[in-house]
Amino acid sequence: MPFTKMQGAGNDFVLLDGVTNDLSGADLAALSRRFLDRRFGIGGDQLLVLLAPDVKAKNRFRMRIFNADGGEVQMCGNGIRCLAKYIWDRDMAEGAEKLEIETPAGIIVPERQGGSLVRVDMGVPRLEGRDIPVRAGGRIIDYPLKVDDTLFALTCVSMGNPHAAVFVGDVAGFPVGRYGPAIETDPFFPERTNVEFIQVISPDEIRMRVWERGSGETLACGTGASAGVVASAMKGLTSKSVKVVLAGGQLHIEWAPDNHVYMTGPAEEVFEGWILLT
Repeated sequence: MPFTKMQGAGNDFVLLDGVTNDLSGADLAALSRRFLDRRFGIGGDQLLVLLAPDVKAKNRFRMRIFNADGGEVQMCGNGIRCLAKYIWDRDMAEGAEKLEIETPAGIIVPERQGGSLVRVDMGVPRLEGRDIPVRAGGRIIDYPLKVDDTLFALTCVSMGNPHAAVFVGDVAGFPVGRYGPAIETDPFFPERTNVEFIQVISPDEIRMRVWERGSGETLACGTGASAGVVASAMKGLTSKSVKVVLAGGQLHIEWAPDNHVYMTGPAEEVFEGWILLT
């Protein structure tokens, strides 16, 4: 099976092209577990699957996303930038600068910005607790959650998938590997959650580490960066236009006056290859 390895700000992906190749009958969950293994497979944070759209329209495509544990997720910001670059690099969009990508989180619109940069309309953040979802109603700001000996104040946002933001004084030294999985799987989150550990540097800059649901700590997360800026702005810690510094690179997030969140960041192809299915 042919594949393409891509990365966006260090968040790395295995991309399968189901428009050019026949993926009908493929067990994508099983393939994700195999392909994303960094020792016995290709290695990656998530599997991206490019497909023909459910509703045919010019320059419209469809994307499915699978985590390293085989679970399918609704949305991935860094992944959709990489998918868009793959489409543009192969001239599948007939020269269009904007695409429509069908995802389980809705139609997402990436726009080419020049070079390796892609701007994505991530949509409107969902702030009502039941829509995130969490086991509480209303806006979830500084919700107290005790994990072992530590009391966390969580601010929760959905960007098509659930996120919980935690604000810390020193994100570089914080034990993300200890507390990330405990928060991810807490019963407060009926579908589990992604967790963002955030250090506010200034009103225009935050530093962040991400524990991704089903994948563990990753070098970047586009929906996580978007949710982190929304959470920071809701708490009055930052403006609504913020540079997000992650271990794998930088993203710019704007929570615009139209209530949409716009993410701009890099997308790069690393290599192409074939992997045996036997």
